[in-house]
Amino acid sequence: MPPRGIRFRMSRAPRLAGYALMAAAALIAVAMRRGAIEAVGPFPAIAAALFLGMVGAMLVFTDLMVRGLYAQVDAAKRGEEEKD
Repeated sequence: MPPRGIRFRMSRAPRLAGYALMAAAALIAVAMRRGAIEAVGPFPAIAAALFLGMVGAMLVFTDLMVRGLYAQVDAAKRGEEEKD
């Protein structure tokens, strides 16, 4: 356990990477709609867009859930300290 008063600052990099992946999926979808691309490597463009969007959403959702969990744990610890 760290000494009291030291707060951990979580990195926002996973959430920002998730947003970037979702933006890339949207760009692929727009390019596909305009007929600019049909495939990304050996895969159909829709498969690449769905995969990027899915991974991005998982990163964002997981990051927000972990932040919420840490906030609840921190609030519970502060509540215990106030009782003492």
